[in-house]
Amino acid sequence: MQILDLVGNTPLLEIKTLIEPDGARVFAKAEFLNPSGSVKDRAAKAMILDGIERGKLTYGKEIIDATSGNTGISYAMFGAAFGFGVKIFLPSNASIERKKTMEHFGAQIVQTDPLEGSDGAFLLAQAEAQRYPERYFYPNQYHNEANPLAHYRGTGEEILRQSEGKVTHFVCAMGTSGTFIGVARRLKESNADIQTISVQPNSPFHGIEGTKHLQSTLRSGFFDENLVDSYTEVSTEQAYQTTKALALKEGIYVGVSSGANVYAASRLAATLPKSAIVVTILADNGNRYASESFWSAA
Repeated sequence: MQILDLVGNTPLLEIKTLIEPDGARVFAKAEFLNPSGSVKDRAAKAMILDGIERGKLTYGKEIIDATSGNTGISYAMFGAAFGFGVKIFLPSNASIERKKTMEHFGAQIVQTDPLEGSDGAFLLAQAEAQRYPERYFYPNQYHNEANPLAHYRGTGEEILRQSEGKVTHFVCAMGTSGTFIGVARRLKESNADIQTISVQPNSPFHGIEGTKHLQSTLRSGFFDENLVDSYTEVSTEQAYQTTKALALKEGIYVGVSSGANVYAASRLAATLPKSAIVVTILADNGNRYASESFWSAA
């Protein structure tokens, strides 16, 4: 067994204390249990293996891409395991834990303008990859079909199996949108009546790392509006408070996008009959947010 074999097959946890007793049940996919600590291991693994299979990623080339943090950590981990160099472009306001984790795996970090967010990092990584194509393998997670396909074949299939096909609603925030699009496609293929709800920050300027406000940012090449039944907005404060509550009341130590997902899922569940089953994603572990001030805020 090697590190790649530990990706996926994460458990589906029921959220109990944060859910209204008269509403639907809520389950969350524990993606923080992937080997690097996030859901992004699935896509990074798929994109790297696809690059090797197609002869695009060969020894002597570096993996280069843009990230808000989690995919960069996954690339760095797999790069170390395979023996590839890794160069990551990410906004300079990414948490210190994310930067240190990438560095500890041996990745080179290029910090970009925080005011330009992940879009600015994407444009700079793309320009660097195009300038030196012989030097880099550029997975381009925002436009690589292997990204959502990993969730179509993996995460979505697992949710169907673990819920015994009883899932009625899927709630998930979007970054690249790979998780949402892949899972939604697989769920709707199984049952077109399953409702898929996209979680968004309620403002272009927000503190929910790893998520995008779709109206004000670049969209991925594989984003499919037809797979989104509805949108729901979550504030940064709501995400922070739910993240803290998950740790204190459920013993689940996860990041802020997970808090946003659970908040949106619990709010939806309160409006549904008890027979409904809402599934969401716990995208990453809380360790990479340990220095954030919201933990100590009242």
